[in-house]
Amino acid sequence: MQKQTEFLIRASKKGNQLAQMQLYDTYCNAMFTVACRYLNNEEDAKDAMQEGFLKAFLNLDNYKPKATFGAWLKRIVINQCLDALKKRKIEFSEVEVSELQTTNEDDWNFDNAITKNDVVKAIEQLNEKHKVVITLYLIEGYNHTEISEILDIPIKTSRTHLRRGKLKLQELLKPKYNEARY
Repeated sequence: MQKQTEFLIRASKKGNQLAQMQLYDTYCNAMFTVACRYLNNEEDAKDAMQEGFLKAFLNLDNYKPKATFGAWLKRIVINQCLDALKKRKIEFSEVEVSELQTTNEDDWNFDNAITKNDVVKAIEQLNEKHKVVITLYLIEGYNHTEISEILDIPIKTSRTHLRRGKLKLQELLKPKYNEARY
């Protein structure tokens, strides 16, 4: 697959539209899934995904094979989603130091009765600030330094949004846990 992707990238750089369509077909479902994690509306997610592909094709010369093409493209699509959220005027304001609470970042164990689908549905119910930080951290695997760069917020704000989102997530999942116990 990697060799085929490399061939398609080289052909796409030369303007081969068939190669671009093959790259699109290979990655579109995964990138749509990524976009849906950030944007609640499927149409907005499709728009962000397509804009991400367009940016990727226009900037293929900037792609360095240090990372996989899929990872590079995913970063572009995530940034498109974050741009869409910023247009909605979601502000990631700096939290006062007195409100700052650290989080035990390894303490994300969920009870076996709670499915991944339950967690994803609960994340969708969070306010946008917490949802974005939790998605970047828990699902995409970014650390606080990367999140602060992506969202242009201080690291302590990223940590606080993660902590508050985690507490809300636990609150939302508590009925599921209690339901499974009885």
